[in-house]
Amino acid sequence: MHLDPRRAYRQTPRPRPGETAFQVVVEQTDLWIVAGRDLSAEIAAFVHGLRCGLKNHILLDPSFAASLTPVDAPDEAPELVRRMARAARTCGVGPMAAVAGAIAQAVADRFVSESPDILVENGGDIFLHSTVERIVGLLARPVEGVRLGLRIPADRFPLAVCTSSGRVGHSLSLGRADLVAVLARDGALSDAAATALANLLSSEKDLEPMLDHARRLARQGITGVFAQVGEAVGAWGDLELVVLEEGGGPDPGP
Repeated sequence: MHLDPRRAYRQTPRPRPGETAFQVVVEQTDLWIVAGRDLSAEIAAFVHGLRCGLKNHILLDPSFAASLTPVDAPDEAPELVRRMARAARTCGVGPMAAVAGAIAQAVADRFVSESPDILVENGGDIFLHSTVERIVGLLARPVEGVRLGLRIPADRFPLAVCTSSGRVGHSLSLGRADLVAVLARDGALSDAAATALANLLSSEKDLEPMLDHARRLARQGITGVFAQVGEAVGAWGDLELVVLEEGGGPDPGP
């Protein structure tokens, strides 16, 4: 669990000239955002609305929050809820496995008209709209700092980069992966897939079967996966890894 409300990993990345970074916290939702201007008040109000819709749905269907397996959502449910349910069904996990990525995308999509470059990080799950190349840092072992990153060219955006770990953070994982990062156009799908794939990793011998499963998810929209468990590292898909200077890279990342 991140006990520091500033989250230490957020201190290293530096916004580009003309961009500003700010934090938005609404109940348990803690966002770190880079945009062309400070939109914190507007985003806080929007997130409050998203959370109200989700909480109301959970009051009607408590299993939506508690289940570790897919739960369907009716057509009249809020869009956020329906996105989470679809992604969970695709990946075979509970709907809450998709909540952080779904909220990150909802915020980025809503405010991209206010800032063509907007990066929304939600506890290690990111959704990016960008007109320029970005490097997203990969934090597999916090004590070692960010040493690897994903170079993402401008023509790949919008894009989600969501992560799951059995060793870092407070999210539930049934595996022991140091890190699984998933790239996809859909934030909820990226988040749910990161959880599903991380659940499969308990040791280094699980790495290749996990990547085989990731390849099957490509038909659903997954475009790339990076994983680390112990001393083993694996990658698949349309991604470019770069070595970063000690302490991290120039752009925001998980």
